Amino acid sequence: MAGRFEPRWYRRAVRPEGLVGFRVVHAETDILVHAVRDLSEHAASVVARLRHELESYVAARPLFAESFTPVPAEPAAPAIVRSMAAAALAAGVGPFAAVAGAFADEVGEELLSLSAQVIVENGGDIFVAGDADRLVALWSGDDADGIGLRIKAGSQPCGVATSSATVGPSVSLGRASAATVVAECAALADAVASGVGNRVRSLADVAKALDWGRRIEGVRAVIVVVDGSVGAVGDVELVPLPRTLG
Repeated sequence: MAGRFEPRWYRRAVRPEGLVGFRVVHAETDILVHAVRDLSEHAASVVARLRHELESYVAARPLFAESFTPVPAEPAAPAIVRSMAAAALAAGVGPFAAVAGAFADEVGEELLSLSAQVIVENGGDIFVAGDADRLVALWSGDDADGIGLRIKAGSQPCGVATSSATVGPSVSLGRASAATVVAECAALADAVASGVGNRVRSLADVAKALDWGRRIEGVRAVIVVVDGSVGAVGDVELVPLPRTLG
């Protein structure tokens, strides 16, 4: 539900300074967490609860998982369901376009009471919180690799997510090698990244797709990679990174 078992070789390059990393796997959910100490037991219990809540909701309302357009959630629905529905509505996509980001958000927010710095990565969608700048590698599988995004430390968490038509299991209706979004939360970043990626079928579409994504409330930056070219808009700093991960 929250992800597929895919080789996540990129995790070999994830080494945030000063933090302890641990992996949590529950059913199809496979997340990598970094915090000031090992909180794997607590994180595992959060993931198990979230999956139960979402699976129970979907069992009674299968359209929520199947739709490629927004589906409203009841006010009494679990928080993760409401987060996915809100992000999907903002981006004009189906709720499950935000599922990986929503899991990252919910786990990260839960752990913040135990760790002042938290990074949660779920299939490439990331929740980041803390008082240190972080670099996020942009992997598109083409000539634009070797680019990183500098995520500035802030008082509020943020989310980073990427949709790709060429790398990984994402469902994209476009051709972008990477449509990456930085937003106020990972669920919104995840949903908007899908919307941006769907709009890019050639270089001629990039400017309009960037403008569309940046206009959504809560979005801080949008980056698109297609045919080896990079377009970016918003509050984003692109930095060179080694081209070989590992």
